[in-house]
Amino acid sequence: MTSPSPRRTQEARREETRQRLLRATIALLLERGYSRLTTPDIARAAGVSRGALTHHFVNKEDIVVRAIAFQLDEVTEGLRRMCEGAPVLSTEQVVDYLWRMMAEGLFYVTMEYLPEARHNEAFRARLRPVVREFHAALDAIWDRLSAAAGIPAEQARVSLNATMCLFRGMIAQTVLRDDPAYYAELLDYWKRHLRGGLGMPRAAA
Repeated sequence: MTSPSPRRTQEARREETRQRLLRATIALLLERGYSRLTTPDIARAAGVSRGALTHHFVNKEDIVVRAIAFQLDEVTEGLRRMCEGAPVLSTEQVVDYLWRMMAEGLFYVTMEYLPEARHNEAFRARLRPVVREFHAALDAIWDRLSAAAGIPAEQARVSLNATMCLFRGMIAQTVLRDDPAYYAELLDYWKRHLRGGLGMPRAAA
């Protein structure tokens, strides 16, 4: 006879509810944008009551800031696992991973809340440390990559942060230009540039 599974603690249930609300916020930001996002919609999408939402988060700005921090933490953890999974990463691996990370939702979400942050000082002030922490985590990952590949750390940081900036522009363009071949050509060009500038290896055949 199998023993019954242990009951979840109240803290575990609270954390599960919190994460459901955060994930629902990110999904609705991506689907509807910041201006069309409401806390009742978030609660409904997460399958919880409005009271449960207000127990965890003060208002719409609060849950959006915390959801962005949650999303960026997950992205950083994914990058860390990628780095730990391969002693030396190729240019193709790095560029392809970063492109997928940005194009599969991360920067589309960013485009939804940036206009509000531009005009809302309090919202912007809360987002700044969140984004700063993410960039610091990225720099730490670039440092690990550069050490493994024998590349000067500052050179790797500049090149890979430039990669992120390039991808932001490319993804913004996808809103009005659906042209996979065009973006593939740009990615191939940038991979060649990085191989020449960083001396990173080509992916194994």
